[in-house]
Amino acid sequence: MSRLDVALVVAVAVSTSVGTAILKGGGPVNPLAYAVLVAAALPLLAWRDFPRAALVGTIVFSSAYEILDFPGGFYTIPMGIAFFAVVDAGFRRTGVAASVLVIGGFLVVGLAIGRGHISDLGNALWFGGWLVASLVLGEVTRGRRAYVAEVQQRALAAERSREEEARRRAGEERIRIARELHDILGHRISLINVQASAAVHLLDRDPEQARAALVAIKQASHEALGEVRATLGLLRQINEPEPVAPAPSLAQLDAVIAETSAAGLDVRLEVRGEARRLPSGVDLAAYRIIQESLTNVVRHARATSAQIAIAYRPAEVEIEIIDDGVQLVALERAGSGSGLIGMRERATALGGELDASPRPGGGFRVRARLPTGGIA
Repeated sequence: MSRLDVALVVAVAVSTSVGTAILKGGGPVNPLAYAVLVAAALPLLAWRDFPRAALVGTIVFSSAYEILDFPGGFYTIPMGIAFFAVVDAGFRRTGVAASVLVIGGFLVVGLAIGRGHISDLGNALWFGGWLVASLVLGEVTRGRRAYVAEVQQRALAAERSREEEARRRAGEERIRIARELHDILGHRISLINVQASAAVHLLDRDPEQARAALVAIKQASHEALGEVRATLGLLRQINEPEPVAPAPSLAQLDAVIAETSAAGLDVRLEVRGEARRLPSGVDLAAYRIIQESLTNVVRHARATSAQIAIAYRPAEVEIEIIDDGVQLVALERAGSGSGLIGMRERATALGGELDASPRPGGGFRVRARLPTGGIA
């Protein structure tokens, strides 16, 4: 019970009493009539928490006012408010049933006993219209509140959906950036490791060769830093400039082959079909698959040579990398390393496929098929 409920009861009690006095034309009104009017307003204190109890209370005192045949018609105001509260709370059937009983009861009192204000069918219809209006108003209010609640629920659901979509996209972006960093750092650091090992062994015996290895380390580390900066540039603030470095592609494959060859691996490239410009996603995936394959050869296979074959077909490009590494190590590389997983994810994301397995005669073979959609 709130102050508003108390204010409502006071307002109803005062209005019904004053209205009855005015309707009486200034003549005397039985004090009991005022007492019944005030008593009929009191149940409205519970109209929010216990609407059905409030309805019963107003009906009891309003019926008493009707049977006692006190003057005026304002005594029905508390009952109308109670009918509104019952339907507004969702008790539609209770409100309809109670209105039928009240109209029927008042009609019986007026026609059979000859008391009250419902003396004919016209008065009954007017009284019934007043109660029906209360029921309709309660239904409209309840429906509007339900509609507003549904709209708010949909807004919350849409907000949750947007948040989930944002989290999903952020997760995919983190995976993509992690894959890029793995490919960049894995290749460059493997070359740096090989060159550093060579420099250590040649430092005393052949300083010139050691110097060449250190120069290769410097160049590889410089390029690795550049590619890392370009990749992490995706995480820049909105007001920062766009990255100017182009995305890696097969056009830069010669540099990868040269770096790998400098690490002591004889790499040969064979292009079949007419080379053409590929969609950017396919071009990047092909570059990264070749780069990761050469990284694995340098890091794990103890191979002396590797061969890259790129076959351009009308609707796809096929890439094959084979090496002559040790069979035992190659078998280990056929496991579930993150490099192979990343290569498969790249191919699958483009609708292609990738197979990586040991070769029967020794070494390892990686074959990827990347659809181009017939784009020439």
